[in-house]
Parts: sequence; structure tokens; C-alpha cells
Amino acid sequence: VQLQAYGGGLVQAGGSLRLSCTFSGLNLDRYGIGWIRQLPGKEREGVSCISGADGTIYYGDSVKGRFTVSRDKPGNTVFLQMNSLKVEDTALYICTTGACGPTGWNVYDYDYRGQGTQVTVSS
Repeated sequence: VQLQAYGGGLVQAGGSLRLSCTFSGLNLDRYGIGWIRQLPGKEREGVSCISGADGTIYYGDSVKGRFTVSRDKPGNTVFLQMNSLKVEDTALYICTTGACGPTGWNVYDYDYRGQGTQVTVSS
């Protein structure tokens, strides 16, 4: 199983980025896939996910209305469109599997994850 995230970079506040997560060795119908973000010394935060079973989508409160998650099943890719970026969105964004529901995004130690892509938003 492999997950690879890319698309991060440096952007000014108010700008946009689109992250992509490509994966192999997974049956998308059986896994929720999405994004968590991590800052050094801080707890990880669930950003967004999409359920493999029924396409249910979850957004963390801090990104609702600004971020949009989508998937390309044939292409084995999940996207995260990030608009109206804020300085506080700066983090390492990690693509991972997990349990995705309308009210929560639970990622466990045994879930698969990629190495992450850095997003830096400048003021």
C-alpha cells in the first residue's frame, strides 16, 4: 500500500492550493481517505475526508467553506482544493486512510499514510 501526497507549497494569505493524494494497493470502496495536518509540538488535526463506502464527506470546523475534498476513483486520487488560505493553515498535510463519517474523521495507528506535503501560508 502506498499513498503519495503532493501539491503543497508557499502561498500568500487569501490564495489557493490544490493537494493531490495518489494511492495504490487499496480498494477505495473499503477505505475513507483524507487529510490530517500536523504542526511541530501540536496535536494533529483532521482536515477533511471522503468515505469510500458512500462518498460521505467531512470537514473540520476550521476549514469549512474554504476547502473542498473530491476523488477520482479510476485515477486512484483524492484531491483537496484549498481556497482563502490563512496563515494558520500552515502545516504538514498528510494523506491517510481512516474512518470517515459526517461528524468525524478518525485516524488510527494502523491506518496507512503518506509522508505529507508542506503548506506554508505567508501574511
